[in-house]
Amino acid sequence: MKNNINDKKRNKILKALLICLLILGIISSNIIVFAAEEDPLQVVNNLSDFIFGLIRAIGMIILGFSVVQIGLSIKSHDASQRANGFLTFAGGLFITFAKDILDFITK
Repeated sequence: MKNNINDKKRNKILKALLICLLILGIISSNIIVFAAEEDPLQVVNNLSDFIFGLIRAIGMIILGFSVVQIGLSIKSHDASQRANGFLTFAGGLFITFAKDILDFITK
């Protein structure tokens, strides 16, 4: 029984040492990373375009959900659900065209 406990302690210590050695090996290794030959501003613009593309996709999902919500509210004659549907539709439009709105404001 006592031998089993000592084996468990020894295994934990060996695992901890192995993890420490692995971390030290990763930290001390020389990894060469080559930068892009592009202008740094172009990289930021590409990231901005990617993020706004994601925002536009989310806006379109919200627009689709709002159309379904408006349709269900018209079918069930629920005025509060209809109001929420139209508010969601307006928010989806705003989110979908956020980049175009910001471009229009800044120019």
